[in-house]
Amino acid sequence: MCLLIRLVIKKLDRNWQACLRLALPSQPGWRGGGAGLAEHLWAGSGNRTAAHLQDMEKARPLWDNPLQFVFACISYAVGLGNVWRFPYLCQMYGGGGFLIPYIIMLIVEGMPLLYLELAVGQRMRKGSIGAWKIISPYLCGVGVASVVVSFFLSMYYNVINAWAFWYLFHSFQDPLPWAVCPLNSNRTGYEEECEKTSSTQYFWYRQTLNISPSLETSGAVQWEQALCLTLAWLVVYLCILRGTASTGKVVYVTASLPYCVLLIYLIRGLTLHGAVNGLIYMFTPKLEQLSNPKTWISAATQIFFSLGLGFGSLIAYASYNDPSNNCERHAIIVSLINSTTSIFASIVTFSIYGFKATFNYESCINKVILLLMNTFDLEEGSLTADNLSEMKDYLMAAHPQEYAQLSPHLKNCSLEAELDTAVQGTGLAFIVYSEAIKNMEVSQLYSVLYFAMLLMLGIGSMLGNTAAILTPLTDSKAITSRFSKEVISGFVCFINCIIGLIFTMEAGNYWFDIFNDYAATLSLLLIVLVETIAVCYIYGLRRFEKDLYTMIGRKLNWYWKAMWAFASPLLIISLFIFYLTDYILTGTLQYQAWDGTQGQLVTRDYPSYALAVIGLLVASSTMCIPLGALLTFVRKRLKRERVSTVA
Repeated sequence: MCLLIRLVIKKLDRNWQACLRLALPSQPGWRGGGAGLAEHLWAGSGNRTAAHLQDMEKARPLWDNPLQFVFACISYAVGLGNVWRFPYLCQMYGGGGFLIPYIIMLIVEGMPLLYLELAVGQRMRKGSIGAWKIISPYLCGVGVASVVVSFFLSMYYNVINAWAFWYLFHSFQDPLPWAVCPLNSNRTGYEEECEKTSSTQYFWYRQTLNISPSLETSGAVQWEQALCLTLAWLVVYLCILRGTASTGKVVYVTASLPYCVLLIYLIRGLTLHGAVNGLIYMFTPKLEQLSNPKTWISAATQIFFSLGLGFGSLIAYASYNDPSNNCERHAIIVSLINSTTSIFASIVTFSIYGFKATFNYESCINKVILLLMNTFDLEEGSLTADNLSEMKDYLMAAHPQEYAQLSPHLKNCSLEAELDTAVQGTGLAFIVYSEAIKNMEVSQLYSVLYFAMLLMLGIGSMLGNTAAILTPLTDSKAITSRFSKEVISGFVCFINCIIGLIFTMEAGNYWFDIFNDYAATLSLLLIVLVETIAVCYIYGLRRFEKDLYTMIGRKLNWYWKAMWAFASPLLIISLFIFYLTDYILTGTLQYQAWDGTQGQLVTRDYPSYALAVIGLLVASSTMCIPLGALLTFVRKRLKRERVSTVA
């Protein structure tokens, strides 16, 4: 009888299904050939899985299309690290030879771990906390650790966008404010601090940061930087206001605009005088660096952090995918685009490097020539860059006393030394590039384009960071039943903005370096290690393989299984050991402080309270994992005792 009723219902379902799709638009099962009426009415049959029940309980927003998801992942993964970290590593570890360990680490570590996180998010359809809690209640601390790390990152990362806004606003001035040193108060000469350093460094350290001489001197909040930070958070809030509906539109811009700017800079960079010197320097492989363990460790670390693994952002983004989305293909696409972008950005950067180094080298040569001609009253044109070395030898032999007095003022000009100057991070983004831009024709245009690109890269990464925080919060019924998503997003942005004011103080840049160096290093390695072990050995690799087959309709390749089960965990453990060893061998942690009297950076030891903050940053996220497991164990134990007592 029951079978007959079921057949009748299925027959009627064919005619009514279209109407019911309109009547139940919020049910995810009705999108793209979901369950029919018979399956919904036949709930008592016990055929529905736990995952399907979760989907039916609460509608989950989806990306408009798979391309939008890919753009979101690219916008998040392709960030400032591709522009200011990867070129530095190439410069430090063998030029073109660095690409060999980098590509190997991409295959062994990058793609497998990216695929793992995307697959977990898409399968569990939850943020980081909910996803790992579904795999095992004892793993809830893994998700909490990801949220804590993402919260730390959001606190300081948006300060970079504030600096980009500051430079962007000043890019419309003619001349650029960092092109020349400002006059002193008497207007009889240039500022003494600026004369000791350079106009670009002076604008960065004094006029932008107004940096204090040490971490102990906190100073006041710089209101201009505070306003720029507020603007940066306002932009982020407007982008995440409506969840995937608004973020999905923004990522088209944040993901594509940087490539347009990089292409413009590539064309301009290749036409600059001396650009070839930089490209030759980059692509000349120093294969001896392959025997240096730090080369391989740096390649693995760059892949790891460049893709944004462990923050929970990729899991959050993938949770809004259609369950049948081919996340394997998207993991390969995103990782390859991310790595290609790093190489592309390096070509642009080294063309700028070559121009800057050649400009500084030729300026140094011209100053030496002018000094020698004025001192020894040489004829115009008798001294050139080609015969400078011979003329110096001649003058030293002909006029030994005069040359000896002049010698301390003669600089040793070297193009190789200029190219060997390794700069990364904010030094590359806001000093080196600014110095190159000021010497270009139509410098205002290139300055606007460059800092607009930095903004797009920074905002794209911030959207992923905030998604890692907001998705677990909006997954919680206890929170969403009391507050709307707009209120939750506004609260997170407001708290981050208020705390971020610390980084706009005179000592704020030192705190920025602390958070940047220690808030997300050991923590992320531990998080991703536990994630990999959890999927392979707690949830079960065979079980996860069946889930993937259900989602994408394809058996899991041996490559993914080998990487997840063996290669990637061993690599992460090696990185973890290296970091711990490096911290122990380093001894007292130090930082670079700006000494305005000398016009240069000096090395100082971190004070005791800064070391305490560093320890707290590392412990507050890593301890979430064991504490989460312990609390779950205690809760289950207490629940059993209550049940046994009642019985």
